[in-house]
Amino acid sequence: MPPANTIHIKGIGPVLLERSNRAKRMNISVRPFKGIRVAIPYGVSYAVAEQFARSQKEWLEKNLRRIKKFEQDCPPGPAWKTEIDRKEAAMILSERLQKIAEMHGYRYNRLTVRNQKTRWGSCSGNNNISLNVKLTLLPDELRDYIILHELVHTRVKNHSNEFWSEISRVEPRARKLANQVKQYSIQCIDNSFRPHR
Repeated sequence: MPPANTIHIKGIGPVLLERSNRAKRMNISVRPFKGIRVAIPYGVSYAVAEQFARSQKEWLEKNLRRIKKFEQDCPPGPAWKTEIDRKEAAMILSERLQKIAEMHGYRYNRLTVRNQKTRWGSCSGNNNISLNVKLTLLPDELRDYIILHELVHTRVKNHSNEFWSEISRVEPRARKLANQVKQYSIQCIDNSFRPHR
């Protein structure tokens, strides 16, 4: 584990100062359910990192409010802290994709399971489907909805009325489920707020 130190900033709370082999420069992030972290490149002192963190107080106050809203919208459960077994996740998602495709008469080319930061899934122009390993953390009906969503894209490549008509024919609760998925933003799992530079 890289060396770390925690400071307290009045009105903000604890801030983790942590050495990072990957950091090329100092950066600060606010992560849902994890708190505030400053990544410090080797060669930069903790004193300089603390000064940097304190200089970001106004930005931190603003983004802590946003984080609290995320945490309310995406309450933590055991799943969010679970380490994902990628092999097992790939097997689960492959089986569900195959079953849902067969059930509703869809055809796809190839499946890829990835650890993505911004998308639950995608479908290429060649009908290759990519699914996010984190889908295994969602409730089953939402996981299956996202899989169906990508299968529908094998026929309709956009989100036009034709798309919604097709997916609603198969799953009448499609729009409701789509809204529920938004409550489980990928950001709630592992994304961070960082200052724009």
